[in-house]
Amino acid sequence: MEDVLARIWENLGGRVGGPMTFRLILQPVVASVLAIRAGMQDARTGRPAYFWTILTDAASRRELLREGWKAVMKVFILAVIIDIGYQVLVFRWVYPLEVLIVAFLLACVPYLLIRGPANRIAAALRQHERP
Repeated sequence: MEDVLARIWENLGGRVGGPMTFRLILQPVVASVLAIRAGMQDARTGRPAYFWTILTDAASRRELLREGWKAVMKVFILAVIIDIGYQVLVFRWVYPLEVLIVAFLLACVPYLLIRGPANRIAAALRQHERP
């Protein structure tokens, strides 16, 4: 098990300087744009912060996760496909767990972290604009 974790850690670190590095910037940016759009929509409708609500409101959790997945699914799938291509190119093998880790880090984490603050900022700006 230690060998597997060491390999995963080494392979993840190797993605930073290896081929196709631009995706490490592009995919989180796309997920962030989607999160900002969703956060602004949340502010317009008066919804609470996304990630915080997922953590604290068990009744809304399933619906919010489903809604977030629908928004970020295409970026996640693209991250999976690109990472599979990267692994075939570099390792001549595909490590499925690494694919899922990278896709989650590049697509889901930025979305989860940015949607709530985008909501709060947009709501504050809307309050500030009102007389």
